[in-house]
Formats: sequence, C-alpha cells, structure tokens
Amino acid sequence: MNIILLGAPGAGKGTQARILVEGRGMVQLSTGDMLRAARTSGTEMGQKVAAVMDAGQLVTDEIVIGLIAEQLEKGATGGFIFDGFPRTLAQADALGDLLAAKGESLDAVVELRVDDEALVDRITGRFTCGNCGEVYHDRTKPTKVAGTCDVCGSHDLKRRADDNEDSLRQRLLEYYKKTSPLIGYYHAKGKLKVVDGLQDMAKVTADVAAALDG
Repeated sequence: MNIILLGAPGAGKGTQARILVEGRGMVQLSTGDMLRAARTSGTEMGQKVAAVMDAGQLVTDEIVIGLIAEQLEKGATGGFIFDGFPRTLAQADALGDLLAAKGESLDAVVELRVDDEALVDRITGRFTCGNCGEVYHDRTKPTKVAGTCDVCGSHDLKRRADDNEDSLRQRLLEYYKKTSPLIGYYHAKGKLKVVDGLQDMAKVTADVAAALDG
C-alpha cells in the first residue's frame, strides 16, 4: 500500500507516520531525509544533489522524483508513505506517472484535518523538558510544580522558537496555499480520506487505520 499523508504543522502527521512504519512495516519517504542521505551517498544522483545544494539552488522536481524512484526500486513489504511530496500539482502528476511506470499505484491520501484556532491553542501552549523530552501544555497538561518536570525533576523546560502564534499562523497560511490544490486533485481522483486530527491520538490512529483498510 502506498499513501500520502497530508496535515498542517502540528496536526500529528509525524506521529501517525511513525505508527504506520512500526505497525505495518511501511517505509516513510521524507523529501528532506532523502536529500540529506543522497548528498553523502557518493552515487551519481547524490553528486547531483550535492552540487545543487552547495550552489544554494532549489532541488528540481526531476531530482526528487529520481530519488523516489531509487527508493521504490528497493521495495518495502508494507508499502511507502510519501511525506513532504508532492507539494504541487505538477509533482502530483509526476509521482502518479512514476508509480504507474513501476507497476505501483497510490492507494490513499490521508488528510489529518484540524481546526486552526484549536491547533493554535494546542501548539502555542506546548513546552517540553529539555532533559527527558516529556511534553506539557499550559492549559491541558501543566507541570505539577511550576518550572519543574514531573518526570525527571529538571528545570530545563523549553518552547520551540516557532511555536508562537504569529509564526504558526504564517506556517498554516503557507501550508494551505500549497496543499489546497492537492486536496481537490486527490478528492477528484477518489483517493482522499479525511481524519479529524484533533481527536486524542488513539482515536486518530484508529481512524487512519479504518481509512486505509476501508
């Protein structure tokens, strides 16, 4: 099974991808990870990637499709999760053509849909322990003692610099500008499955499974 995961920043896409990788033996193809790996691989494609990135230029769709083709050649027992690609309609067409050429198909596009205001509340209230990684929230999961991690007792509590409201709203705007056409594109092809990404994690996981197996 080959799928695309779509979701706004903070919608839980990374968590669901990890669950699918662990539970179904799928392989997550993240554009960023593939580019970083290719750059240091020493292969012909890797040399192309390194040359483009070292020149400060944007990596072309052709190169990214080439990297995905290499991964498809390796195969995956559970199929592939495409993460961060496609971002445009031209890329969506190119991915469809590549899969068809390899005798593969795209089985589903799962969108983790979220309400913007609820997402802003979820993200801007979030902070983590820099020592053990435990995640907290100002409103829904504060520490029992202010400034102290409940788990390890550390006082090293941190917020991501871009977890502020202005930055998040800008990231959301960019996401919608890029993905809105894709959502329409895959809906028209009958591939789009929508899951409420603001439910608790177990329910989201169950709904994603139902969307893929339904």
